[in-house]
Amino acid sequence: MANLFSPLKIKNIELKNRIIVSPMCQYSSEDGFANDWHLVHLGSRAVGGAALIIAEATAISPEGRITQGDLGIWKDEHIPFLKRITEFIEKQNSIPGIQLAHAGRKSSQLRPWDGNRALTKEDGAWQTYAPSSIAFKEGDVVPKNLSIEEIKKVIQDFQNAALRAKKAGFKVIELHGAHGYLINEFLSPLSNKRIDEYGGSFENRIRFLLEIIESVRKVWKEDNPLFLRISATDWMEGGWTIDDSIKLADLLKTKTIDLIDCSSGGNSPDAKIPAKPLFQVTFADSIKKSTGILTGAVGFITTPEEANNIIEENKADVVLLACEFLRDPYFPLSAAIKLGMNIPWPVQYERAKKRT
Repeated sequence: MANLFSPLKIKNIELKNRIIVSPMCQYSSEDGFANDWHLVHLGSRAVGGAALIIAEATAISPEGRITQGDLGIWKDEHIPFLKRITEFIEKQNSIPGIQLAHAGRKSSQLRPWDGNRALTKEDGAWQTYAPSSIAFKEGDVVPKNLSIEEIKKVIQDFQNAALRAKKAGFKVIELHGAHGYLINEFLSPLSNKRIDEYGGSFENRIRFLLEIIESVRKVWKEDNPLFLRISATDWMEGGWTIDDSIKLADLLKTKTIDLIDCSSGGNSPDAKIPAKPLFQVTFADSIKKSTGILTGAVGFITTPEEANNIIEENKADVVLLACEFLRDPYFPLSAAIKLGMNIPWPVQYERAKKRT
């Protein structure tokens, strides 16, 4: 049996295999609302056999969006269409998940295909926020450093979003703590220059994240899986390191985080990232072996053999695919054939199934 297709129980869910659809921004919403694009995008990957489908970085507040096209969950009106999506995913024997996010200083941007630059006043720009008043890159508006009162509001926004996610039928929540967005900005000494209880020492820089987790867990009960995506390293001297990530993961085992989704980078435009196939798997492997927490491997995983080897060699507990799922929404079905596995197909597609 290919290990990639072994089940995995996490709290009150059981993954039918180890293949997860990674959150991928679609920039296709208006006022945060999901629509038919999201239904088809996420639903087709469920039809394609993935065990868990994680919806894109979903803004907990309007100011937490990367762009005007970001998916949102900051008001109750967002719930009904999201529920339509989760119900469809579950009918395909897959599990619906959602990534909750605040973009911090990297918010108020044009969609990538519209220019991928900071919004102007004429474009409808909004105030950006960060732990410290440091712009991400030249040309960006300098963000406002969050006051203690504003920090508490963001934490409450995460809790409110988690409750809406529950009402919408999601079974897994992932907190977005990577890629230079707000949680990552607090963690990294490159972007966090505060001198209060939320800055300075490692313990102070992780405080914001710990308070978000505690707040979310008040509405997202202990038996519901809670994941965290991190940037395992900033790839910058003086920044967040893999050793910091291991230290954080070891602590989070006791703070009700069930799995660490191990990405990297995104908090500095000057980072030299050695992007190549499987280049981030080592982070999942190191964190898993050092702490015992469940980990997810990401980053240019493109073939069934690569994905299966990661699980077989115990380098991670799950693999999260992004661009490969854009190329092939049915990756798990074709992967099973390549690996000699006979897995169920949707009955509507059975007549096209190649017999192993």
